[in-house]
Amino acid sequence: MKGVKKSNLPAKICPICDKPFSWRKKWEKDWVNVIYCSERCRRSSKTNDSNKAI
Repeated sequence: MKGVKKSNLPAKICPICDKPFSWRKKWEKDWVNVIYCSERCRRSSKTNDSNKAI
């Protein structure tokens, strides 16, 4: 059997929704730079940043 158990994958906490998310194959080369769990959280962070400046 090839691969790693899901329980052994690295995880991070999303700063927007405070939920944990696990490593994904598509993030393999860029895991260090992954901050948000989803596009939705990434987009909402940009709208929150623009509201904070006002």
